[in-house]
Amino acid sequence: MAQARSSAALAAANPEVRAALSAALAGERLGFEQGLCLAAATGDDAAALIAVADVLRREAAGDAVTYVVNRNINFTNVCFVGCSFCGFARGPAAPDAYSHSLDSIVRKAREARDAGATEVCIQGGLPREFDGFFYRDILRAIKRAIPGMHIHAFSPMEISYGAEKTRMPLRDYLRMLKDEGLGSIPGTAAEILDDRVRGRLSPNKLPVARWIEIITAAHELGIPSTSTMMYGHVEEPADWVRHILLLRAIQERTGGFTEFVPLGFVHRNTRLYQQGGARPGATRDEHLRVHALARVLLHGAIRNIQVSWVKLGIAMSLECFAAGANDFGGTLMEESISRAAGAGFGEYVAPEEFRAVIRSIGRVPAERTTAYRIRRRFPNAERGFIPRRLQPSPADLRVLCAEECR
Repeated sequence: MAQARSSAALAAANPEVRAALSAALAGERLGFEQGLCLAAATGDDAAALIAVADVLRREAAGDAVTYVVNRNINFTNVCFVGCSFCGFARGPAAPDAYSHSLDSIVRKAREARDAGATEVCIQGGLPREFDGFFYRDILRAIKRAIPGMHIHAFSPMEISYGAEKTRMPLRDYLRMLKDEGLGSIPGTAAEILDDRVRGRLSPNKLPVARWIEIITAAHELGIPSTSTMMYGHVEEPADWVRHILLLRAIQERTGGFTEFVPLGFVHRNTRLYQQGGARPGATRDEHLRVHALARVLLHGAIRNIQVSWVKLGIAMSLECFAAGANDFGGTLMEESISRAAGAGFGEYVAPEEFRAVIRSIGRVPAERTTAYRIRRRFPNAERGFIPRRLQPSPADLRVLCAEECR
């Protein structure tokens, strides 16, 4: 059926779009001009892009929609970097500033383990008064308490800061973290990998070359990472294409990316938006186009395309599963960064709820590890569970409409 839909959609597309998508279906690597043509697609052309992305998703990842049971631990919100798109960071004297102790972090990790989590995801702000060995100490404390827990932690920005504070060479610092239990790193702090755009978003953020250096070094040391892109702010479709193609080039060199995660800009509580420097996030069509574009451009390189349900909401996430995505991300249990920026979709989705909404679109839910090993498939509905997110209240519908249907 998907093949028939894609054939009909291709027939209705303009010749340039049809040629690019046909090349992708034939296994060819698309270049910048072809990617730009797809990134700008509207109407029948966008429908063709989405249909082909769905075919390529099935070819690469099958019909399962995966998720991981995990917990986010944002250990401090004190940060000096000053990203204009962030609603999370606080100064050290702010009344709502916080910093968790090692004991508190371990307690949260134990709670996650007891709730069935196989991963903790650890990130935080960058305080000026910071011991670069604190990241090592977090890893050591969790691994001593819960040896089997996968620790997915520390963005390239945090790793750069830690290496700077300890005055250790980057690779030595990464080796130390790996030896203490670091299993993988989030490929965040990427935003848009173009220094011109980054200068508008956060002049104090690490430059593109440093981000690439850290990610590449981690991969070469056997530390895999995710990859991300934040969209819906000041960037243009050409920036999407350059960013995704850069990630593809890194993957072809290292093979270390486990997934690509498009991150829709959450605008509400950010200085970037409030001062008129950005549009109010992406439209529904842009969400679909970005996920589909990623699937097409990354086909054969990065197998998994993940939705960020915290940023998109459940309804929009489900639409993206028909536009090339195959992974729901994590249950999270605790998520502060997107919520602080104004995300209105909560901070936890139970595994049962993930499974119910996945089945609602005719796909098979499967729990995975961080490295995408399938732990268990759930083909059959679970008795007695009523998926509340399939029965939204009128207030929920108004929120979803305002956020996702522009």
